[in-house]
Amino acid sequence: MTRKCDLLNVRPMSGNKVSHSNRKTRRRFLPNLRDVAFKSEVLGVNVNLKVNASTLRTINKYGNIDIFLVNYPFNKMTDTAKKLRIKIKRKLNAQGKLEEVKIYRQKQKKAK
Repeated sequence: MTRKCDLLNVRPMSGNKVSHSNRKTRRRFLPNLRDVAFKSEVLGVNVNLKVNASTLRTINKYGNIDIFLVNYPFNKMTDTAKKLRIKIKRKLNAQGKLEEVKIYRQKQKKAK
């Protein structure tokens, strides 16, 4: 069983455990993974994924899994998330509702 987020490819990191005497030993920092069933309103099915807790908070910020997958940067997603995103976008295009789901960000102007 891999300890990896199914959406954003969060994996275990490695580093040092530093004791009071400043002695360093190697350790692993494991991601906080949760098994979650998301209800995809567009596809009409439940999607079972193993998701990092910080990714779960981001999904809640966007509203639901469909809006998150459509609007989140494509290059940061795993292959599973990319395939799911393509299915959702195709279904939204067929229904003509893709523009309603997209979130457009305005570019910030640099202060001189």
